[in-house]
Amino acid sequence: MTYAFPPGGLPPMTDEPDSNRAHFTESYAFIPAATMRSITTSYLPNWTGTHCWIIARPLTGFAETFAQYAVEVAPNGGSDSPEPDRDAEGVLFIAEGTMELIIAGQTYILGPGGYVYAPPATRWTLRNAGTTPLRFHWIRRRYTPIFGQDAPFPFVTSDQETPIRWMPGTDKWGTTRFVDPTDLTHDMHVNIVTFHPGGRIPFAETHVMEHGLYVLEGTAQYLLNERWVDVGPGDFMWLRAFCPQACIATGDGPFRYLLYKDVNRHPALKL
Repeated sequence: MTYAFPPGGLPPMTDEPDSNRAHFTESYAFIPAATMRSITTSYLPNWTGTHCWIIARPLTGFAETFAQYAVEVAPNGGSDSPEPDRDAEGVLFIAEGTMELIIAGQTYILGPGGYVYAPPATRWTLRNAGTTPLRFHWIRRRYTPIFGQDAPFPFVTSDQETPIRWMPGTDKWGTTRFVDPTDLTHDMHVNIVTFHPGGRIPFAETHVMEHGLYVLEGTAQYLLNERWVDVGPGDFMWLRAFCPQACIATGDGPFRYLLYKDVNRHPALKL
């Protein structure tokens, strides 16, 4: 399998600034892959040989629960203290390269499709153990504890090891669930959604969860509020709670995206 990642570099000087179709509204943002160029990257403290695209961050009045990065690490680069917030949990999903991860005292060598859940207050480090760039997606969220219950344990798995759970009555729309939906210790899910050709969401979903959707593979038309948008590899959609959404896969192969959503907690009554 292949997994999309920002292209970096610069587009040709002949391109028009509006040709990449980016738009930001009060209910959603659409950030095409073409906008994720080298001049829009950020650097992070306590990381070496690393730059990243921060493509989502909490914004008052918009999406408020998570941040999402696309991180590129040069050979031998990485961090011994990657997470600055003791209360933050994170998911790492590897798109390219080789990651050496140490978490909770265990060492793992992970390649494309590798998936890591790092609970709050958990010691972890990583470095690029290969000879080519390491590229991965990193989703961060402030964990919301449940009184009297411990936070979830760390775990490491992969896309290849985890089956797709198809929706009832179809083999064209399914979800790779890395966490059991009934495990209420988890307050976020980061899954992969897959549509085979002809697959679709047959109604406009409208719900309390915020979403970050990073397209890993394939093409589709995606409903964002009142607008249908053509989406493809490397595009990112950021949906506020209750923004209507639907999907129609348009290509000859699978359409897949990495999906964040906040789950399993009461809505806060005071912001």
